[in-house]
Amino acid sequence: MKRLRRTMLFVPGNNPGMIKDAGIYEQDSIMFDLEDSVSVAEKDAARFLVYQTLSTIDYNGKELVVRINDPTTKCGIDDLESIVRTQKAIIRLPKTESAQDVLICEYEIERIERENGIKVGSTGMMAAIESAAGVLNAKEIAFSSKRLVGIALGAEDYVTDLKTKRSPEGVELLFGRSMILLAARAAGIDAIDTVYSDVNNEEGFRKEVELIHQLGFDGKSIINPRQIKTVHEIYTPSRKDIEKALDIMDAIEEAHRKGSGVIALNGKMIDKPVVARAQRTLDLARAVGVLK
Repeated sequence: MKRLRRTMLFVPGNNPGMIKDAGIYEQDSIMFDLEDSVSVAEKDAARFLVYQTLSTIDYNGKELVVRINDPTTKCGIDDLESIVRTQKAIIRLPKTESAQDVLICEYEIERIERENGIKVGSTGMMAAIESAAGVLNAKEIAFSSKRLVGIALGAEDYVTDLKTKRSPEGVELLFGRSMILLAARAAGIDAIDTVYSDVNNEEGFRKEVELIHQLGFDGKSIINPRQIKTVHEIYTPSRKDIEKALDIMDAIEEAHRKGSGVIALNGKMIDKPVVARAQRTLDLARAVGVLK
């Protein structure tokens, strides 16, 4: 199974304490932010801090991601120059509105790889979609580069662009989420949901995670370690689901032993989509350690 991305913890690039402690939690990915959470006056210091962090700290195999500034600006280019050379992190492109945005960033990454003797193509990318234009171009963005491992929704900018605000039910995000999810699935990459900023509303957070899990998202961006447990709990297959998946696979083996082209379980036909879902359940169960 490919890498788990159930939880991606945002860490401000200018906060040494949070950067130091980011490895002690159980999240799947750590995203160091050099963009919105860092003031203009602190951009250079934050970049240097994250560069030194990636160069010296071992985060025990966790996926490392860095959200850079706009790569068409000097600040964004400086971010790429520092981060790509570490060969430790995926580049997260902010406010992506078109495939061209991805290609501009990819061009700069490849230039830096070549200039520093780094294997071309080894630096992965993610694209954050945060506007109406980005959502409508989600398919083109998802297919724009082989470096892309995922696309993500950035809800705060998106709802502002829609001239609305976030609601507890999240109805204003449904179209954007659906577009991003469909684009990611068509391109064979991951779909990561947006943050839930009210860390004290545990019930609201759980409902939102249940929703995006049902929709099919691979995981969620988070801003507080307290949110990790809830996401992982919801994304872990239940014992009932695991047993059902095992029964399906046993039925397939039994049919093969008998040379039968018809597969049934408890009087119900088993077809390819059912098998695929069962296999994914078992793969996920093994990946999170609840099935050996």
